[in-house]
Amino acid sequence: MDTTNFKDIFKSSILEKTSSFSIVDSLIGLLVAFAVGLFIYFVYKKTFTGVIYSHTFNISLIIMSMATALIIIGISSNVLLSLGMVGALSIVRFRTPIKDPMDIVYIFWAIVAGILCGAGFIPLAIIGSILIGLVLIIFINRITVENPYLLVVRYNETSIENSLEHVISGHAKKHSLKSKSVMPGNDFEVTYEIRVKENNMSFINNISSMEGVKSAIMLSYDGNFTA
Repeated sequence: MDTTNFKDIFKSSILEKTSSFSIVDSLIGLLVAFAVGLFIYFVYKKTFTGVIYSHTFNISLIIMSMATALIIIGISSNVLLSLGMVGALSIVRFRTPIKDPMDIVYIFWAIVAGILCGAGFIPLAIIGSILIGLVLIIFINRITVENPYLLVVRYNETSIENSLEHVISGHAKKHSLKSKSVMPGNDFEVTYEIRVKENNMSFINNISSMEGVKSAIMLSYDGNFTA
């Protein structure tokens, strides 16, 4: 027959779990995760090429690294807790849309760095983050990629199509017709993908001044539409 004494009543399982992990190792993991997250913050700020820079998103990368490291530190010493954490996180759904594919790269980078710091692979997290940061800085800031433009022309006379094609071919290194639409009111709209010569877009003024052309719009296309 089991008996319960006075000490068993006031026995705390929390204190037992507290002694099962090292506070020093946890602090080191969190501090390194913060340092790596801060490095990711500066790399993202230096390599950002979008339209609107989001400071809050950049701050969230630091918190993401530290929070991931905190989770890994917590579950690394308890198998049952790790299984429960996986089940709890599997029901979480993030609905925030990611417009720039590079943002997903930075999110994944912050999560991986947090996992490595929490698991104790601190040298791997530091060396890997430095190499990733150098690759991003070199390829984004040093290597220029010529993005195509989308030219949208709206007109009401089909007789100008040959003249329009002649003007575009004379000022573009490469162009292709992407779509042609018939609008209400017997208007027509064509979309060209073009690569201009030496960034010279003055020919759009010639197109706008053509008789029968209602509007001519040039859009820079790099995965997002930017007027």
